[in-house]
Formats: sequence, C-alpha cells, structure tokens
Amino acid sequence: MRYLMTTFGDGSTPDEQQYEEMGKFVAELSASGVLLAAGGLEPGGIHVTSLGSEFTVTDGPFTEAKEAAGGFALVEVSSREEAIELTRRAAAIGGDGTTIIQQVFS
Repeated sequence: MRYLMTTFGDGSTPDEQQYEEMGKFVAELSASGVLLAAGGLEPGGIHVTSLGSEFTVTDGPFTEAKEAAGGFALVEVSSREEAIELTRRAAAIGGDGTTIIQQVFS
C-alpha cells in the first residue's frame, strides 16, 4: 500500500543534529525500498480553482508559514499501522507539528 505523508511543522528551523538524524532515517528508508519519493515544499505554491469552465490561478503564499506544508514523503508499506509508525519515527526526529497520512490509490 502506498501512503502520502504531508508534514506541517511548527514554523521552527531544524538544527544541524536534526538534519543529520533525518538524513540517516531517509537513507534507511531509501535503502529498504520503502521510500518512493520525498522532498520539501515551497510555502503556498499555486492554487488552481475550477468552477464550470472557468479556471482561476492564484500564486501563494496563502497561510502563515507555521500552517503551510513543509514536506512530503511517499512510501510503500504493508499496512496503515506501518505508515503511522514511520510518521512517529520521523516526528521524534523532526519535532513538533502535524502529519497527514493518506492512502494513495492507483
């Protein structure tokens, strides 16, 4: 099963030790084949809204930095519980925040 994990931090900047520990964690997940993709996200991004045949494109940012998604990981695991456990491990390194976990259907 594939899950998309989108992380919303508390607005603080990680320290050097957190970067190092997260790098090791990402390397572990990559080596095991669990991590399919990961990356940071620009604040706000581009919003495209459709209403009938009308499309509106609006450039961000839209929310306070502490409310914006900071990064994502796409993983392939055997269960929902495994996705939650990976999120718990990442949060133990990265600090306070919220992560939304969504199963990806293909």
